[in-house]
Amino acid sequence: MNRIDLHERVAVITGGAQGFGYATAARMLDSGAAVALWDIDSARLEQARVELSARGSVTTAVVELTSEAGVADAVQATLERHGQIDILVNNAGITGGNGPTWELEPAVWRRVIEVNLVAPYLVCRAVVPHMIARRYGRIVNIASIAGKEGNPNASHYSASKAGLISLTKSLGKELAQAGVAVNCVTPAAARTAIFDTMTQAHIDFMLAKIPMGRFLLVEELAAMVCWLSSQDCSFSTGGVFDISGGRATY
Repeated sequence: MNRIDLHERVAVITGGAQGFGYATAARMLDSGAAVALWDIDSARLEQARVELSARGSVTTAVVELTSEAGVADAVQATLERHGQIDILVNNAGITGGNGPTWELEPAVWRRVIEVNLVAPYLVCRAVVPHMIARRYGRIVNIASIAGKEGNPNASHYSASKAGLISLTKSLGKELAQAGVAVNCVTPAAARTAIFDTMTQAHIDFMLAKIPMGRFLLVEELAAMVCWLSSQDCSFSTGGVFDISGGRATY
């Protein structure tokens, strides 16, 4: 494993208790960073803290990311504990299940947009001023190949991730001269707990679309995210980085 230099950096990772977030936290800790894991699942969050603490400094916050007040409290607690926030990984997300657009319940559709798009906006809104003040920051948003292609039977998820790609581009341009780089990744699916909310037919559809013939490994995504979170990533902002096993056509 290549070591990416994140020494003395502090990273906030939303949805950090499992899946992509957990793998990213492990890789960042191995690269010298301290991490603050934000998640709604208090039990999994505590388990992640215990497991990851052997690698380095880990703090946690139970956060409802769609709550402006909840996000503000988590930022304040993280700053009190670590003194700074250098890296933000907006990873938390939900699928909302699968179904044709006209059969999806409006409440489910809205909840997916709230968690996958509004929450990253709220977190960025709360964290970015601290990065601007220090003239340094790295933000990585976990979008999806679905945001580029629009997966059938997942219009809510696809729309939310397309929105996150555009948020990345807008924010990247706004911060281009502030020392803060903002990028996103568009992964294909990986075998994480999120599969539990999908139909087998949808899982089979996603696998069939990947030329490499396998799902993404969480460690592969973590490696890309860590580089985008590093000082070495100095001239990429507003970028969309593909990690889809050859599925992406642009």
